[in-house]
Amino acid sequence: MTGITLINPATEVSLQTVEHSSLEQVDDAVAAATSAQRAWAALPPAERAAALRRFARAVDADLENLAGLEVANSGHPISQARWEAGHVRDVLDYYAAAPERMIGKTIPVAGGIDATFLEPLGVVGVIVPWNFPMTIAAWGFAPALAAGNAVLLKPAEWTPLTAIRLGALALEAGLPPGLFQVLPGKGSVIGERFVTHPDVRKVVFTGSTAVGKGVMAGCADQVKAVTLELGGKSANVVFADSDLEKAAATAPYAVFENAGQDCCARSRILVQRSVYDRFLELLEPAVKGVRVGSPLAEDTEMGPLVSAAHLAKVRSYVPDDSQVAFRGSAPEGAGYWFAPTVLLPDSRTDRVVVDEIFGPVVSVLPFDDEADAIALANDSIYGLSGSIWTRDVGRAIRVSRAIDSGNLSVNSHSSVRYSTPFGGFKQSGLGRELGPDAATAFTETKNVFISTD
Repeated sequence: MTGITLINPATEVSLQTVEHSSLEQVDDAVAAATSAQRAWAALPPAERAAALRRFARAVDADLENLAGLEVANSGHPISQARWEAGHVRDVLDYYAAAPERMIGKTIPVAGGIDATFLEPLGVVGVIVPWNFPMTIAAWGFAPALAAGNAVLLKPAEWTPLTAIRLGALALEAGLPPGLFQVLPGKGSVIGERFVTHPDVRKVVFTGSTAVGKGVMAGCADQVKAVTLELGGKSANVVFADSDLEKAAATAPYAVFENAGQDCCARSRILVQRSVYDRFLELLEPAVKGVRVGSPLAEDTEMGPLVSAAHLAKVRSYVPDDSQVAFRGSAPEGAGYWFAPTVLLPDSRTDRVVVDEIFGPVVSVLPFDDEADAIALANDSIYGLSGSIWTRDVGRAIRVSRAIDSGNLSVNSHSSVRYSTPFGGFKQSGLGRELGPDAATAFTETKNVFISTD
């Protein structure tokens, strides 16, 4: 049995060692999940709904503990971690309404009655990244369970603690054994087996585009359903007619939240040329005002990066000769700290403009007019999120429709609500999570014709 020693990213102190699941354990988990799923799907919808509500109450009762685990394991500020634990509770509550609303249709046909039924897929494998371990896990397991499936959850190797705790809470809340199992370990073992095991009928993967392509290719071999939420290089488009002060004051939090480790981070700020210099003047104090420090402090707004390896990757994008406009501050000493950094690249094709850095680094580029803004925003292989700042309602609608992105906000940086769909265009992913239709994505539509002749 192998495992990993987890490190607190703010202190570099060892937390604990977590054992990895073996290939044999994954196969045993699939077998147990297959059995548990049949019984779960056979329950009256109201009973499944009640079980999910009990799970939500268990999460709520454990909220402070879950938040503390996320602070220690991931380096998230305590205020953010509390919100994340509350979000898991809210997602469970939202999808607890779904079992009694898995509604088919009756279709007019000649010679009889035609009806459709939404049948659960069976066993679903959910593969979760390290940047938002709790919340993204819930986006997968809550609607999948609501639709009558069993779920096997593989947390990221670096950040498994909240997932493990959620698995325990599910059992404490009375979910049947085997129905929701957490399997910590390596993607090359567990994730790969989700893809290749014939009894896992869907894989939900959130992570890098490169790995997502491999997951998609593997699922294609069995014609297995897949949802992918992958990378992003989102644009924050600021027009000259916008509330420039508000746009500048909020821009740091659109990219530096979670230390920039966010697929929705607006890591390209595109500013109309006529107000470019003024925007930078307003942006500098906003960036320097971001409170970076101990995740345990109530007023901390940004914590450390998740690991030494990831810190080295982010640093590689900002060598000594970089076009740095200004920086915020970060603690010195132990911990994987990187100060919020604003770059003014010379070229629209610079790698800091094109690559997903996944750290607290943002590039600011000028554009000339609406057409140029749209072209620059779309000049990316990604299309996950983004923001548009303007007082012109017509422009807001035109630009929103023209930008190739799955989630856009006007005069706001909001990307995620559990009640609205979330997902990307282009190489940012495939399928949608959250929203009223998410549970349906974990079903097959069965058509039944009953002859009346």
